[in-house]
Amino acid sequence: MTAGPFNFALIGVAGYIAVRHLQAIRETGNNLLSALDPFDSVGVIDSYFPEADFFVEFERFDRHIDKLKRIGTRIDYVTICSPNYLHDSHIRFAMRQGADAICEKPLVLNPWNLDALAEIEKETGKKIYNVLQLRLHPSIIALKEKIDKGPQDKVYDIDLSYVTSRGHWYHISWKGDIQKSGGVATNIGVHFFDMLTWIFGPVSENIVHLSDSQRAAGFLRLEKARVRWLLSIDYNDLPPGIKKLNQRTYRSITVDNEEIEFSDGFSELHTKTYRNTLDGKGFGLDEARRSIETVYTIRNSKPVGLKGEYHPCIEHLLKD
Repeated sequence: MTAGPFNFALIGVAGYIAVRHLQAIRETGNNLLSALDPFDSVGVIDSYFPEADFFVEFERFDRHIDKLKRIGTRIDYVTICSPNYLHDSHIRFAMRQGADAICEKPLVLNPWNLDALAEIEKETGKKIYNVLQLRLHPSIIALKEKIDKGPQDKVYDIDLSYVTSRGHWYHISWKGDIQKSGGVATNIGVHFFDMLTWIFGPVSENIVHLSDSQRAAGFLRLEKARVRWLLSIDYNDLPPGIKKLNQRTYRSITVDNEEIEFSDGFSELHTKTYRNTLDGKGFGLDEARRSIETVYTIRNSKPVGLKGEYHPCIEHLLKD
């Protein structure tokens, strides 16, 4: 690991995923100096960095970071866990303060935002890192190694199913607003699309069969794969066996009808991401591009219904 410890600020500390970042900052031996969130239910900070300053107003947070800089206390990294539509703005804030940015997925909502951020990287000399934790999962790494060593002209058949049921609150929150979250495919699916294009190559065809506030489904043709995918936040889409176990999340990826087991090992992936990043091996803007372009196309495509190759689980939803 490069010389540390480093000083961090965190934007969006009251959010669901922020605790994994707090844990990662602590487990990599670094310091959280300041945190921001408009919501003040942030007692979790006491378990990690009780001495961190906390703000509910961006203006006061901004002023505090500037004050630290003026007295010689440098913020090395700003971690961004804010709502998706604010990522671009908060990344820019980090770089204006002379800090690198570590940002939750999706890095931005639109592909052209990546081009603008690349210019700011050049201007400031600072770096933007994306959290693409599936690339660090042992099962996914093993799958990539298998595909890389396999026949180069082979095209694999893949079914991806991800149902992570959410309550009524989801649609009231920013996550239910497509302008703020990017919709279901972006909000819960972008890291799967990153993983698939990382392993199987770029997208040559992107068809959407179903897209609404609860679910999205479609077909991707990649360089080395044909992918039927379904993403859902509707409890009713869970397999009966999962419901009987009183579970609310179901993940499944099959490659040529062989199940890829990756249900375990998620709790350590953010810490691994931080170690990679601090070692200079983080995932930058270029690494995010394929998945951002994929979900942007999905979000702006008109669903075609039951045409072509579609995920079998949507047939009952779209039949007349």
